[in-house]
Order: sequence, then C-alpha cells, then structure tokens
Amino acid sequence: MNIYIKNAHIFLENKEKIHGSIYIESGKIKKIYAEQSLLDADNFHIGVRVIDATNLNLIPGFVDVHIHGANGADTMDATETALDTIAQFLPKEGTTSFLATTITQSHKNIEAALKNVASYKNKPGQAELLGVHLEGPFIEKSKAGAQPVQHIIKPDIELFMKWQEISEHSIRTVTMAPEMDDDGRFIKTLVKAGINVSAGHTAAGFTGIKKAVNYGISQLTHLCNAMTGIHHQDIGVVGAAFQLKELKAELIADGIHVVPEMLQLIYNNIGSERLILITDAMRAKGMPDGNYELGGQKAIVRDGKALLEDGTLAGSILKMCDGVKRMYTLEGVSMTDIIQMASVNPAKQIGVYDRKGSITVGKDADLLLVDDDLNIRYTFCCGEIAFRGEI
Repeated sequence: MNIYIKNAHIFLENKEKIHGSIYIESGKIKKIYAEQSLLDADNFHIGVRVIDATNLNLIPGFVDVHIHGANGADTMDATETALDTIAQFLPKEGTTSFLATTITQSHKNIEAALKNVASYKNKPGQAELLGVHLEGPFIEKSKAGAQPVQHIIKPDIELFMKWQEISEHSIRTVTMAPEMDDDGRFIKTLVKAGINVSAGHTAAGFTGIKKAVNYGISQLTHLCNAMTGIHHQDIGVVGAAFQLKELKAELIADGIHVVPEMLQLIYNNIGSERLILITDAMRAKGMPDGNYELGGQKAIVRDGKALLEDGTLAGSILKMCDGVKRMYTLEGVSMTDIIQMASVNPAKQIGVYDRKGSITVGKDADLLLVDDDLNIRYTFCCGEIAFRGEI
C-alpha cells in the first residue's frame, strides 16, 4: 500500500524544515510537497493510505551501526530467527536499519554469524539489516571490556579477507586496536577495500591515534569506553576525538557508559557533525532483569545495567529512542542535531547515504513521525508501517 502523509513538519535533507506532505510509493519517497498539495484523499485511487500528521514531525529513521542484539536474540546466535527477532523489535525504538554486530569469539562462531548474515533476507515491515559490524577480535587485551580475552588475536589480512568472502562482502565496519597494526598494512588494506575502520578496545595514546588516522582510520568505537581517557600529559583517544576533525565517534547515550555531564562535555567539544549515536545493545534489551549471555559469558541485568560477573559493563540495554531523548535534553541540541547524529552520520559513515539517513525524493521511505518530545507515533521501514505508538 502506498502512503500519503499530510500536514507534517518535515525535516528535509538540506536541514530545511517545511510544513507539508509526502507521498510514498513502492517503498520510496516519491514526492514532497510544501504546504498542502493538490493530492489529497479524494484524489487518490484505492490502495493509498492517508495519514494526518498534524502537530507531528517527520524525520528520517535512526540507523544503529553498533548493536549486538535485542528481545532475547543476538547476532552470534547465527540463526535467521535471531536476526528476525532483532529486526522486528527495532522499529519500536525508531531504528529502521542496522548493522548486526559480532563479538570477539572463536573463528568457528564468528564465521557462523557471518554466513547467517550473508544468507539472511530482509522482510517487509522490519528494520533493514545493512551488513556487519565486526567488533574484534583484533583488539588490545588490556582494553577488552566485555570481549572474551581468550579469543583476541593480532590483525590478519588473510583471515579478514576470508571472513569478508564468507559474509558475501557484508562487513561494513571493523573495530580494531590500531596499535596492533604498527605499520598500518591491515588498516590500509581494509580502507582500500571500502571498509569503515574504527579504533576501539585500544590502549593507544594520542600519537598512536594520529598515526592511525594517517593510515585511514576515520572512526572511534563507543567513545570513552574501552579506550584511553584524557590526561594532562597525553590526551589519549578521547582527546583525539576532540582534536582530530577526521574522526567520527560512536556514543552510547544511556547515562551509564557515559554520564550526562560527560555527554554535555563531549557535545560541546565535538558537536553533532561528528557524533554517531549507537546503542551497543545486547540480547537483554526489551527483556526483564535476569541472567543472560554475551559472547559465551554470563551477563547479569539489573536496574538498567548489563554487567559481567566481575562487574564489567556488558554492552547496554539502551533503546535508540531513549538515547536520542537523553541527547535532546542537552544544552544546544536541536531536532536537526538529533537527525545528524542518529541518521545522517551513521548512514554516511557506512556508505548508505545514497538511500538512507535523510528525507529526500528517491530515498527509501525510512521515516519516523514523532512529537516535539521525540515520542514515536509511527515508524516506516521502506514505506511499510512497522510500528504505531500511542496517538
């Protein structure tokens, strides 16, 4: 069914906001009209659904480029059912597309997850799986966080190329520790192949990150977590995010991984043009408190926190809609800034901005109707109503 949304405040790709209408045909944004168009309900043939969006904002769907799981399922389960479970759950939080994120594990388990993604077929009315974020195993043991230390290995070009073949070239982002690749051969090879290489789970200092940027690294994984912080004698990876304009930075805005005061400090120093909002959520997202599993390890979820038995943070249970709301409370953050951080930047970073991340004619109709407080009223995934909230 094609859809006509009228009377919306539409946030366009050029950052202009108009009051108008939008026509969705065959899952794509077909036409955008300023004010009320001549195309109204009476002019439509049977089969067009009309939605009155009076007092609502139409913004692009969120793109979560770092999520392990949700609603009891995890990427590493390596089943179609697991990916379906995640894809069905995400529209409730405004996420219309995502990268299935792996964890440091045995070669066998990683390869099973990659094969599963390669064979997976996206389905109507669900968030679209765009590919894989390979988090590890090429990381630094001292900054492993919740990544299983026993499976950490040095960067291996031949192994990665094998994995990329197994995934049918669906790996879009790789998180690795750049100090493990001193001569930059691994980083340069991946960047040349079109992979988004992100520094994460790293003990590198500022100088090391500057060198990695010269090799082609353009992103930092979950800023402030599993990396070196700011010190007056070495501003570390966090300082590099502030200083090096070549870097985008993922951010988990749950108030736990990064406290609200630090979120404000980060925003003040980096701004919306270089931040990418993620959830880094594990399978317990959307589930009750209890015992869960992450990378073969026991994870305990209590009071909004997911922890390993030793107290290490084990990903999050953050919903993207809650993360963007928290960012929206910060001083200086507008609706346009939220769109930049949760839609535009991630889409650009993984090379899908030609069809995702903004509202313009010809792009996929991945859209959200939200009120002024970012409460979700409708989620559209490629033109299908995937979620309807309280009106």
